[in-house]
Amino acid sequence: MLQSYIKITEGLRRLRTDKDGVVSFEYVIVAACVVAAVSAAFGTGTASGIGSVLTTSLTSIGTAVANAVSA
Repeated sequence: MLQSYIKITEGLRRLRTDKDGVVSFEYVIVAACVVAAVSAAFGTGTASGIGSVLTTSLTSIGTAVANAVSA
């Protein structure tokens, strides 16, 4: 039990002084904020707006590819 405590303590001590780990964690936070902002701006539904346009476009591209492959 003492050995596990020592390993965990040393790991946390290294993590606290590891500057690269902090930077990568900041990138994760920034990426989450960007995803939240895009979701808020465009919405998550496909009934209207950009969701409808993307759904229609992807459907037409899929149909065109299927027709080209079967021809």
